[in-house]
Amino acid sequence: MRDINYCVTAHNLKKKYKKFTLDIENLAIPEGFATALIGENGAGKSTLMNFLSGIRLDFDGEIEYFGKYSNEDAEKESCPLRELTGYTGTGNYYLPQWTIKQVADISEILFDNFHKDKFYDYVREFRIDPLEGKKSPKVSTLSDGNLMKLEIAGVLARDTNLLILDEPASPLDPLSREELCDRLREYIDRENGRNSVFFSTHNISDMESVTDYAIIMHDGRIVEEGFTEDLKEKYISVKGDPDISEAVRPYLYTENSSKYGIEGIALADKADSLAGFNLTLERPTLSQIAVAILKHERN
Repeated sequence: MRDINYCVTAHNLKKKYKKFTLDIENLAIPEGFATALIGENGAGKSTLMNFLSGIRLDFDGEIEYFGKYSNEDAEKESCPLRELTGYTGTGNYYLPQWTIKQVADISEILFDNFHKDKFYDYVREFRIDPLEGKKSPKVSTLSDGNLMKLEIAGVLARDTNLLILDEPASPLDPLSREELCDRLREYIDRENGRNSVFFSTHNISDMESVTDYAIIMHDGRIVEEGFTEDLKEKYISVKGDPDISEAVRPYLYTENSSKYGIEGIALADKADSLAGFNLTLERPTLSQIAVAILKHERN
């Protein structure tokens, strides 16, 4: 049994729209880990991210940060949450006419814990500025990938304890995604394990290497969650010949059948029931688990 502290908890978090309702009964993000919020487009991930980051406050429910600050505290100017957390999103985070130099200058004014030297180190490492400062490019000239890397450089250059990142890997190329995972792991290892990362994704395979804890969301609700290793013990991957499809289907959580065979995900406690069939049972990836759960919920 793990002894876990939580950097963010939420209870009865609700927001009703015309055709969609966010309804989170309980949310707990473990401290000292990278937590992935996984779900399809339209599942409510960005809405939840906006509430947790304080960008939007028009919700019902309670949010607590670091065991001592409420969402009402977050609205007070004296609350240190703005310094303790960093956020990146998919919208217009920086004004398009700003140059990279202006981003650094303004960030230094806005945040007491912003380190301009670290920021420029990340700008160089992420290859955001091809002219290396000789003529600082404007935000409007950056590609979607470089714009996201600029936002990431901005939050990594601050002394924070929590990063809230909305789809950080989505616009990045494969190499940049791998570099992002490395930098997030380094961030978590700062401050003797007190730092935490909460990021959203609709394709967890891009970020599985850095994911310690997963929260799977469907249609505004949390439908599964747990530490990655625990989830991989709870579910198993199943493969077999097509002639046994009908016989094993009742034991499977989700399945895909074709003339070439059957593949699916089952709960691990069904392993004994499946032992009598000519099947290959394997440890699933987090991506396979997430897809199976979302497919099950949709059906």
